Amino acid sequence: MTGRGGREDASSRPRVVVMGVSASGKTSVAARIAEAIGARFVDADDLHPAPNVAKMAAGTPLDDDDRWPWLDAVAVTLAGDDAPVVACSALKRSYRDRLRAAAPEVVFVHLTGSPQLLAARATGREGHFMPPALLRSQLDTLQPLEPDEAGIEIAIDAPVAEIAQTALEWMDARAR
Repeated sequence: MTGRGGREDASSRPRVVVMGVSASGKTSVAARIAEAIGARFVDADDLHPAPNVAKMAAGTPLDDDDRWPWLDAVAVTLAGDDAPVVACSALKRSYRDRLRAAAPEVVFVHLTGSPQLLAARATGREGHFMPPALLRSQLDTLQPLEPDEAGIEIAIDAPVAEIAQTALEWMDARAR
């Protein structure tokens, strides 16, 4: 793996999910990582079926029945031949297990922050279908990475470039 702005063959790239609750910076960090390793970036929010988007936009949290078809679409994308970098909440272990079933070699970059910082970020966002009021439900649902899950937790109290670089360095060290 290069991780330093170089391009590499998709077969040598890790499959990466940048995970965390709403407003943690998943999209920005995942896009930066994808650019650095020459991978396609996918925002899992774009894979939500219209009823899920409408439900969240109305301020109603998704339940597991809502999430399973969406996670299956994310899993298909993640397992694709091009080894993308995906921004996906992946809040529960069972959701990550679903993604791992399709792409066993996936690694997770879990972006973490205080509820206060996350709330401030969520409130400051415009044009996103996920209202700040649903942040609490995501925090309540979140199950951090467990020791047997390939991943790293990174605090979001740093610039996006620094967060992405930390993830890239971890992935580089893992690949050695």
